[in-house]
Parts: sequence; C-alpha cells; structure tokens
Amino acid sequence: MAKPVIMTVDDDPEVLRAIARDLQKEYGDRFRVLRAESGATALEALEQVKLRNQTVALFLVDQRMPQMSGVEFLEQALELYPDTKRALLTAYADTDAAIRAINTTKIDYYLMKPWDPPEERLYPVLNDLLDDWQASFHPPFEGIRVIGNRWSPQSHDIKDFLARNQVPYEWLDIESSSEAQKLVEYADCDRLQLPLVLFPDGVSLLQPTNIQVAEKIGLQTQAGNPFYDLIIVGGGPAGLAAAVYGASEGLDTVMIEREAPGGQAGTSSRIENYLGFPVGLSGSDLARRAVTQARRFGVEILTPQEVTGIRVEDPYRFVQLADGSEISCHALILALGVSWRRLNVPGLEKFTGAGVYYGAAQTEAISCQGEDVYIVGGANSAGQAAMYFAKYARQVIMLVRGDSLTKSMSQYLIDQIESTPNIQVKVHSSVVEAKGENSLEAIVIADAITGETQTVKATSLFIFIGATPRTEWLDGVIERDDRGFILTGQDLKHGDRRPQGWKLERDPFLLETNIPGIFAVGDVRHNSVKRVASGVGEGSICVQFVHQYLSKVL
Repeated sequence: MAKPVIMTVDDDPEVLRAIARDLQKEYGDRFRVLRAESGATALEALEQVKLRNQTVALFLVDQRMPQMSGVEFLEQALELYPDTKRALLTAYADTDAAIRAINTTKIDYYLMKPWDPPEERLYPVLNDLLDDWQASFHPPFEGIRVIGNRWSPQSHDIKDFLARNQVPYEWLDIESSSEAQKLVEYADCDRLQLPLVLFPDGVSLLQPTNIQVAEKIGLQTQAGNPFYDLIIVGGGPAGLAAAVYGASEGLDTVMIEREAPGGQAGTSSRIENYLGFPVGLSGSDLARRAVTQARRFGVEILTPQEVTGIRVEDPYRFVQLADGSEISCHALILALGVSWRRLNVPGLEKFTGAGVYYGAAQTEAISCQGEDVYIVGGANSAGQAAMYFAKYARQVIMLVRGDSLTKSMSQYLIDQIESTPNIQVKVHSSVVEAKGENSLEAIVIADAITGETQTVKATSLFIFIGATPRTEWLDGVIERDDRGFILTGQDLKHGDRRPQGWKLERDPFLLETNIPGIFAVGDVRHNSVKRVASGVGEGSICVQFVHQYLSKVL
C-alpha cells in the first residue's frame, strides 16, 4: 500500500524546508511528506493524489499566506479529503483567527511558531492527531478504477476485459457516484469521452482499447520468439490443457488468446460437474488455476492477441497476427472455442452492451442489485447465470422456448432453480423485440402456444442461446462443416479417400485437420462434446498426436 500523505503548506521557503525536514525525520518511514508553497499549488497536487486513490492523513498549513490563507485552503482541501486531520501553524498575532477556525473549519489543532524543539512542541501534538486518524482509517481500494456509464457499451467492454483477465478493478458510475464526478473533473475529462480508466500510478486513459489496457497492466501481447515447437490458438479449457501438457513434456509452447484465458467457460459463474471439485468452482477460478499451471511450465501466453491467418511452408506452419507480425512453429493446435450465438430480433443489436448482454453474468450482476433480470436460454449456461443473478436481483425470469428445462439442462441445475424462490421459468416464451432510447427499457415476450405478446419493463437482458464458431478466417485453408466447425480425423475422409491435398501415407490422426501438423480440439471441433472436461481431455491427448507427428518430420 502507498504511504499515506502528510501535506505541509507555507509560503516562506525557509520555513517550508524546515517543517518538511522535521516531518520527514520523524514520519518518513510511515508517511509520504508533500510540501507546497501556496494553497493553489497544494490543491493541484491534492487532485493528483486523489486521482492516484491515495490518502492524506494530515494537513499542516501556515495561516498567513498571500492569495489564500491557511483556513481558506483547508475549506477547499476538505472537499477532497473530509476525514483528514488538520493543524494550523500560526504566529502570535494569528491566534484569534486560529481559535475561530477551530469552530468554523473544525481545525484539530494550532501550533505556534517556532516549534523548536520539535521533540517537545511538534511531534507530541502530531502523534496524537495521527494516532486518532489511524484508528478510523480504512485503506482505499488499490488498483484500477473505471469511471463510466452503466449503459455504455465501451464501459461494459472494459469491465468485462478486466474481469475475464482476473484484474481487480473498482467500478464508479458517473450517474450515481459523486466521487466519480469529482474524479472526472480533476482529470479534466468530458463525460462524452468516458470511460475513464485510472491506474494506481496516476496514469489515466480515455476510452482505451483492450490492447492499451493490456500493455499498461503488463499483459504480454507480443511473442518473445519468432519460432516455437507448438503454437496454440485459443485459451479456453482445451487450449490451456494443451499448453500445460505441451510445455510439461518439453515443447517450447506459446498460447495466443484474443480475449482472455478461460474462453467461454471462463465466464461461467459456477461449474459443478467438473471432476475433483465436489462443491464446484467458477469459470474464472478454473482459468486462473490453469494459467498459473501453464506459466509454471514456461508457457508464453499472448493476450489479448488475435490470429488472422495461417499459411504452410513445409515443414513449418505460420500464423499471422492482427498487429501484422508473424510467428512460426512445427505444430499448431486450434482451440478456438465458440462465441455466443446472437439473437436476431428487432432492437437487440442497438442495445448490446447497454442492457443487452451475451454472457457477462459476473461482470454485470452487482449492477442489477434489487432489479428484475431476464435471461434467454434453457441450457446449463443459462441455468448457472440464473443461479448467480438470484443472489443480487429482486427476481430472475428465464425465458425458455421449449416446454421445459429437461431437454437441455443438467438435473442438478434444474433442482437448484426449482428451489430458488426468486427464479421464475417461463416456458414457450421468447423475446421478439427490444425497446428503449439510449439503453434497454422494455422487451416484448411472445407465447408460442397462444401467440399472445406482452411488453414488460426490462433494463437487463442476458442471452445464452448456444454457440457458434468464429472460423471464417480459415476459409480455403482448413476444412470445416456447413456450420463452421473444424473437421478432424475420420470426419475428413470421403469414403476411403483421404482429404484433398493430403500427401502422407497415413490417415489423419484423431484430432488432426486436413493439414498435417495442424490439430483442432475443444468446442470448435466438429461433433465435439460441449463440456469443460471433454475440452480438457482433448487438449491433453492432442499433445500425444503432436509428438507422433514431430517424430516423423524432425
């Protein structure tokens, strides 16, 4: 934690140096001593201290200063730091003013100049004030602060990026937080430029990209080497498992993730059927553990970074990155995962990130405190989200197209939902329209049996309706099925014929694509089992096929 500040202000440079020297000598090991030659300069410095989210324990201020007296300074300074202890340095002639200030500005103490010797006339008084301050001091949040509007898609994107990358942050809503409004003023920021991201070192960024935030917080976005034994594209459970097993078995491994390690599973509020965790664990917890394990084995993790293309130049495989760079490898594993499928109804696209969200339960749940939350979907992801929102929302309404949850949801989740009083399941129901001005205000719900529609007030709609692969960039290189999922192994064969262009004497391995040495695992693979354990299993065993491939080409 940064040291609390003791600020002293005096327009006499010699006196200022002397008081700062004495303060530093006695308190420098526990406090940071700041000094200023005028009230205006001190106020400017305090604004910067506030932007860094640091605390001020004591103001020690000379009363008789031109332009702004000590009392006038304290009146303004206390707007920034109302709980800070304050003491005046006065001459004999200022005693009456100091006494009046005790009543008007609630000065804690006044000290007569000179204060020599400080051991008798300064430190005992300040020790008493600082001890009193310390007794009621609550350390501020240490980390990134995000100031924005709840209904801003850009603000949501920043929060979601930080949350998914396990970066603690404090959210301040400009509409409801007086502190946020003051910080925006101190940072000289127009509200239209939000979100404003404040870092502990005092740096602030307006409407930053994920890449800018990543570089500031120390995430690696550039490859350390031009060549690797194994490149893994995608950082979900399958990709992380492949990274752990690849690196632990001696392969120089890099994993490239375009958003955050954990993939779609990383957004899950609770996974309760994963082997070895009888009370369940969150997707973010699983991702954190896996990332720690991968890094322990020396895996290089690039995030956020996106692969935009693949080319083959035997015996090497090359990947092109979004920043224009290129790295190569002997073997490549595609663990691309899937993205939430979009619901195509009027109005939804307009409010995405402003009341309409795909996934993001953990990012937005606290903002929904005491409100009604609508969830579209009837599979496990929707059920896990409903249980999570039930801790915060007044009521959670699940809109399910089918006649029950049993066709697509695990029984343990169905039982939990049925026993949670503030979750309501509406079957044969779907959203057909979203309404609002700048953010979601209402949705239209249709009943598939009666055909009736109902318009209800809604400020938060979360959609979990399945997933779709984002593999368009593989066109002309990697064979896929008609839905975009990658074909591997026997699914590549047409009768007894091997894939077109296949030159090896053997058939493709179980998880190998139509290009030797390029493999696919997890949800992006055709006919894969969409479960976390399955993805972890495929990522693990794929490394054995990588070794078999390398043994023949190296």
